[in-house]
Amino acid sequence: MITRHLAAAVNEALGDTPVVLVNGPRQSGKSTLVQQVAAARDASAVVTLDDPATLDALRRDPVGFIGGLGPFAVIDEVQRAPEIFVVLKLEVDSNRRPGRFLLTGSADVFLLPDLSDSLAGRMEIVTLWPLSQGEIEGVREGFVDLLFAAVPLAPYRSDLGRDEVLRLALRGGFPEVLTRATDSARRRWFDAYITTLLYRDIRDLASIEGLTQLPRLLQVLATRASSQVNAADISRTMGIPNTTLRRYITLLTQTFTLQPLPAWSNSMDEQAVRSPRQSFSDSGLLAHLLGASTPSSRAGPDALGPVLETFVLNEVRKQSAWSAVQPRLSFFRTHGGLEVDIILQARDGRLAGIEVKAAASVGGSDFKGLEALRDALGDRFMAGVVCYTGSVGLPFGDRLWALPIDALWRMGALASPPVEKISPLSGEMLTTQRPA
Repeated sequence: MITRHLAAAVNEALGDTPVVLVNGPRQSGKSTLVQQVAAARDASAVVTLDDPATLDALRRDPVGFIGGLGPFAVIDEVQRAPEIFVVLKLEVDSNRRPGRFLLTGSADVFLLPDLSDSLAGRMEIVTLWPLSQGEIEGVREGFVDLLFAAVPLAPYRSDLGRDEVLRLALRGGFPEVLTRATDSARRRWFDAYITTLLYRDIRDLASIEGLTQLPRLLQVLATRASSQVNAADISRTMGIPNTTLRRYITLLTQTFTLQPLPAWSNSMDEQAVRSPRQSFSDSGLLAHLLGASTPSSRAGPDALGPVLETFVLNEVRKQSAWSAVQPRLSFFRTHGGLEVDIILQARDGRLAGIEVKAAASVGGSDFKGLEALRDALGDRFMAGVVCYTGSVGLPFGDRLWALPIDALWRMGALASPPVEKISPLSGEMLTTQRPA
């Protein structure tokens, strides 16, 4: 059993909030996580709205259904019945006791304002992404916090070869993919995942025509990963109205398939790009869409660079959620060609930058964007790292380092904490051994 690092955040939220929603991509492990929490807290009811009979019962009598679930209930896949949020609001307003409902959903309620607003101040949201590499290896990553620690990074040497790192990126982090032993089995899983995403999850969110265009749109967006989305150009390429295209992209974002990465800029460069990038939430899904299943696949180096950048971005995004700093993520690029793939900005304005290279060696030219940030920001700039597929960590000047990619989950890592059992009588945490 894999320990999810955000389990502690879910339990903490249940300690002071009536409703907790764990959302994220389908098949990212939400149901497994909440079932573990439910078992530890002796839930009075665990139901899933993926079950047609349960969904029908809720729709026939939502007030009676919610009222009959007992003191602590788990409700899975709540996006199947948006009307549940209004009923939950009424129930919670009559009893504001913390830890009453634990929900999961495969749609981003922040992009569904009528739903999220109905539980404003009553619900805390935890976003669960596919597995991080640290979760897979059984360690709790601390690299993001190391970047802001104001001390030089320690020497680091990797024992992973370039092809091994690329295979991790091509695989991604969906738990089910880890159980598939062959490339063909993983391809079948991703094919089924895309079918479910397009013809069920998106249909749950909006009644739209032209669903047959969505698979092609995903392919087009995959070929433009790691770059700004030019909606007008894609609209012309696909022959669909710009308004329709933007609606499709919104739906793909609502289902966590795409994640916007905003542009970062300040007065240091008035030529900075302002439009966001649309990144894929899993590098394995991107690799599948590009036809890249192995480091030597036909997709070649044109695919490996974007897949690797997506992999690193998602590892940083996952790790940032449980880091002490919890930085905001963005990217930096100027029309003159200076760029940094990932900017991490702390609440107090301090920054760190990460550049990603698929090459097994690096040189001074790979640090131009990071050097520009460092020189412009002074003491606000904490660290700049070029992540590459080589094996040796190297200093490259003041607050600049080249590091092997696996440093992201191995430098500063700690053993995963033991699983905690919640006493149903006292609410105290009872430590147990972590499953092997």
